[in-house]
Amino acid sequence: MFTIDNISKSIGRKTILRNCSLQIEPGKFTAVVGPNGAGKTTLLKILSGETKKFAGEVKLNGKNISNFKNHELSKLRAILPQHTVVNFPFTIEQVIEIGRYAFKDSSAAKEEVIDKAIALTGLEKYKGRHYQTLSGGEKQRVQMARVIAQLLHNSPDPKYLLLDEPTSSLDLAQQHALLALAKKQCNRHIGVLAILHDLNLAIQYADDILFLKEGQTVAYGACNEVATTDVIEETFSHPVKLIEDNGQLIIVPKSILNIQTKNLNTISYGQFS
Repeated sequence: MFTIDNISKSIGRKTILRNCSLQIEPGKFTAVVGPNGAGKTTLLKILSGETKKFAGEVKLNGKNISNFKNHELSKLRAILPQHTVVNFPFTIEQVIEIGRYAFKDSSAAKEEVIDKAIALTGLEKYKGRHYQTLSGGEKQRVQMARVIAQLLHNSPDPKYLLLDEPTSSLDLAQQHALLALAKKQCNRHIGVLAILHDLNLAIQYADDILFLKEGQTVAYGACNEVATTDVIEETFSHPVKLIEDNGQLIIVPKSILNIQTKNLNTISYGQFS
């Protein structure tokens, strides 16, 4: 279990997070949503170990995160940032290999892990390609392969994947491809946490969801229990309507609904974002 308990963080007189608690369970997908400035990125930085000065406690598999060395953390949690800059003419295999930095693999073992990460992310046809020649969505999938490679080892300890707005620059198909890939990691007993802006993506993929506003928890729990009209409207200060389509909830801002004259089916998915 990856837990934060009553976390608070201030910068000067500004409170970024106040008494926030969260659990990332192996085998579950947890989403964190909220408006700009809600404290989502700060929360992720605390979880990742990047931010060390805060009130409260963070435990990774029962051990305080401050007691881990960097190479130990690297073997238990991997982080996919929103944007990753690669300025060197690396092949996709060389980018994925970066995920093995904390390990002392033999060349054969390293190659085996890279091949497995490529297979898990469906990148076989890109083998040998230079990273710089790929599209934005393809690059993000290579970065996903990198963090998956980082967690491909036989330690019995639960592992965790942290995603910071991973779909922000992707088109519709790539958004779903990447989140479906993240969701599949739960089948490997990995706990996944994703910071997401698109509520419809969050409720489609998440098991648990945390709603943040101005650094405070509005609601937290199973997605099908807490993703309600009242919670969403309180979090985002905007009226919405929840529509059920074949068991899947769809969130529609009411300002969009007012524009439609007859048929809700004419609203495209892109308008929900």
